[in-house]
Amino acid sequence: MPPLPDGLEIDHSKPLNGTMAAYAEQVVICTGKDDWLSRIEDENSGDNLAADIKELMGRGGMYSDPYHHVSITNSSFPSSIPSRSEIQTTSTYLFPSFKYVPFLPRVSFDSVQALVKGYLLPKKLHPAHSNLSPIHKDRLTRNEDQGRFLPGVRDVKDVVVLICGHGGRDMRCGVLGPVLREEFEKQLPNGGFQVLKGAVDVGDGRERDMISGSAAEGVPRTARVGLISHIGGHKFAGNVILYIPPGTKTRDGRESELAGCGIWYGRVEPRHVEGIVKETILGGRVIENLFRGGIRQGGEILRL
Repeated sequence: MPPLPDGLEIDHSKPLNGTMAAYAEQVVICTGKDDWLSRIEDENSGDNLAADIKELMGRGGMYSDPYHHVSITNSSFPSSIPSRSEIQTTSTYLFPSFKYVPFLPRVSFDSVQALVKGYLLPKKLHPAHSNLSPIHKDRLTRNEDQGRFLPGVRDVKDVVVLICGHGGRDMRCGVLGPVLREEFEKQLPNGGFQVLKGAVDVGDGRERDMISGSAAEGVPRTARVGLISHIGGHKFAGNVILYIPPGTKTRDGRESELAGCGIWYGRVEPRHVEGIVKETILGGRVIENLFRGGIRQGGEILRL
């Protein structure tokens, strides 16, 4: 198996379990880039989706809520292309909701508000908010009708592998991230997955992808592998998040116990990737000595 690159100072002394910070939703923004500035909201002089969401949900924002943490990350996945290509839009994944939002117009702040109000705010407020006025409570609570203003939203059916590769923040992930991405793209086809690359085309119901690996018989299993920005714990590089969609079956046809979950691993080396594909993605089992934490669809935080 490929060795770990030399010269990386990885913390092997601290236990990994519980080092994942709790969150309600992870927003994975499709930028088509492999690396970003240390503060992703500073990209493109502040004209970007991460900055827009943080303006609404961050400290002092209209929807700021210290009891409801939404993780905002950039990714290397490219955005979907709208039918009118002259319109500039950004795509994003939402986990563990397992939703893909293909078209968020860059010129429309209303679409960002629809994303936040329709998908990111809590359905039920924390008890600490019991003394707020009804108007304030309503503002901080999700209104799913708002999400209907966003076109083409669809369920995520692919296994999604996210690897911290944020070299602009810390070189440990910057060096190790691309190595792990290459290894996952090599090992997933060995497990019967088609690795999808390129933009998701939702305009006509089909996906426009380049596919690596051989097709499985019947309906193939599919996966996407991308680099993401800082998620915390660079000293535990490589950091990998596996989002396993609802309804996923194990290798032997049983429903996976991890279906609808996000599993965070730390200290992942290239030599671990084959085992992660076999044990976790195909077997539905957590690898205990790599486990940082997890989340179930609906927001339940998973610990060992």
